[in-house]
Amino acid sequence: MTQRLRLFSGLVLFTYVTSHLLNHALGMISLGAAEAGRLWFTDFWRFPLPTLVLYTSLTLHITLALWAIYRRRHLRLPRWELVRLALGLCIPVLLFTHIFGTRVQHTVLGVNDTYTRMLFIYWVVSPTTGLEQLTLLTVAWVHGWLGVYHWLRAKPQGVPALPALRLLGLLVPLFALLGFVQMGREVAPLAADPARLQAVMGAPPPEEVARVDEARNVAIGVFLGCVALTFAARPLRTAWQRRHGVLAVTYPSGQRVAVAPGTTILEASRAAGIPHASLCGGRGRCSTCRTRIGAGLAALPRPTADEARVLKRIDAPPNVRLACQVRPTQDVEVFPLLPPRGGLPADLRHAAYTGGAERELAVLFSDLRAFTGLAEQRLPYDVVFLLNQYTAAMGQAIERAGGLPNQFVGDGIMALFGLDSGAAQGCREALAGAVAMARALERLNGTLRHDLKEPLAIGIGIHTGHVVVGEMGYGRARYLTAIGDVVNTASRLEALTKEYGCQLVVSEDVARSAGLDLSAFPTHELEVRGRSRPVRIHVVPDARALEALPPIPYHGAR
Repeated sequence: MTQRLRLFSGLVLFTYVTSHLLNHALGMISLGAAEAGRLWFTDFWRFPLPTLVLYTSLTLHITLALWAIYRRRHLRLPRWELVRLALGLCIPVLLFTHIFGTRVQHTVLGVNDTYTRMLFIYWVVSPTTGLEQLTLLTVAWVHGWLGVYHWLRAKPQGVPALPALRLLGLLVPLFALLGFVQMGREVAPLAADPARLQAVMGAPPPEEVARVDEARNVAIGVFLGCVALTFAARPLRTAWQRRHGVLAVTYPSGQRVAVAPGTTILEASRAAGIPHASLCGGRGRCSTCRTRIGAGLAALPRPTADEARVLKRIDAPPNVRLACQVRPTQDVEVFPLLPPRGGLPADLRHAAYTGGAERELAVLFSDLRAFTGLAEQRLPYDVVFLLNQYTAAMGQAIERAGGLPNQFVGDGIMALFGLDSGAAQGCREALAGAVAMARALERLNGTLRHDLKEPLAIGIGIHTGHVVVGEMGYGRARYLTAIGDVVNTASRLEALTKEYGCQLVVSEDVARSAGLDLSAFPTHELEVRGRSRPVRIHVVPDARALEALPPIPYHGAR
C-alpha cells in the first residue's frame, strides 16, 4: 500500500507540474494565450476535489519520502537515485514560496495571480525570485520525470513509451523556459505605465502580506525540521539495533556482510559495495534484484502482498525472493540471480526462467548443408556477409512463427517454441517455423542466385518434451537456453536429415502434440541412448510440403 500511495501521489504531482509547464509554454505564442490557458488550469486545479487530491498527494508524498529515507540503512545509492533524492528534498523549500505567493495570497488576500502580475514580479521587480521559480519547476519536472521513467522502464508494456518520454523530458521544460522569456519581454514595458501597473499588481495590505510571508517561513521551517529529525533518527536507530545484535549476509564469493536486523538484502549489498541489480530502485516493481536464498530461508519473514505478487508474476520457486523487500532477522546466504549491470526489460523477456525452470516445449535445430566447403571457396568478408544474410532470414522466420532463436553457432541454429504458450502450441509453432524457414531459404536463394553455384540447403530437426530452461553463460555472453534429453534428441534428428537426404525430421511426439497427421511421410524408429523406447520419427523431404496438410494454426504469426 505504501508503494502504491507513493506512486499515485507522485503521478498526481507530476501531472500538475506537467500541466503547469505546458501552460508556460503557451507563452511562446503570446501572453494572452498563456493567460487563456491559465484560466483552464486554475479552474480545474482550484476546484474543491482536485485541490483536495493535489494537496493530499503533496503531503503524502513528502511524508512517504521522509519515511523511506528513515528506513534506509545507508545512502549508497545509484547516481540516478541520489539525484532524484536531492532534487526531491529541494522541491518543498522552493514550492512553499510559490504556493504562498500565489494560491494563499489569492485565497486570503484576494490577489488575482495572473501571469501578468507574477511575470512582472519575477522578471522586473525581483529577477532572483523568478530564477528560483524557474529552478523549482525544472527541479520538480526532473524529479518527477526520473520517477516516471524508471517506473515505466521496469514494465515490459511501458518500454515502447521510453523514447517518447526521453524526448518530452527535454522539450517540455525547454518550451516552458522559452514561453517564460517571451512573456517576460511582453510584461517588461509595464514598468513605464504606472496606472496599468497599479491595476495589475493591486494593493494588498502590507500587514496581511507580512502574515502570509510569516506563515510561509513557518512551513519551510517545519519541513526542514522534519528533514533534520529524519536524518538524525537514522544513526540512533542503527545504534539501538546493533546493541541488540547483528546478522551476517553471505554472498556466493564467500564475503560476509554484517548488518542490523531489518536491513534489506539489497541495502546490505549496497552497503558493502557489492553490485546488485535493481532496475526500479528497490521499490519491488521490477524483480531484477531477485535472489536465491540458501541457508536461512526458513527464518525469513513471509513475502508481503506486493512481493508475493511480483514473485508469482515471474513464476519464482519458493527459494527465490526480492532482495529489496526481504529483511532478514537471522544469518542468511544469498545468490543474486541477475547480472548487476544488466536487467533491462529487453533482456528480461523470459524473466521467469532466469533462475532455472522445468518446462515442456518444442526444440528446433537447423544446420546449413555443405557450408564448410562453400566457405573455403570464398573470402572471409563474403563468408561473414553470407552467413549474416542466412541467420537473419532464419531468425526472422522463427520469430514470426512465435519461437525464440536462442543460439547461433556458426551455421547452426537452435530455437525454442512454447516458452509462453505451452507444449501443444509450441509444437504447432515449431512446424510452422520449419515451413517459414523453408520459404525464407527459397527467397534467399533467389536473391543470391548470381553469387551461388548451388542453392543453399538446410536440415531441420524438431522434438518436444520436458527440459530445464534458464539463463546461462557469463558476463555479456549470457543467453536463455534449454538443456536435457529433448535438446540432444532434436539435435540428433537434425543430423539425420543428412542420412535421409531430406529437409525435415520430426518426432511423432511433435506431430501428436500439434494435432497433425504426418503418416503420409516415411516413418522410422530411432534408438536413442538412455531411452528405454525408440523415438518414432517422420521424414519430410521438403518442409513446404506441410502446407498441403490442414492449416497449422500458430500463435505469433505476423
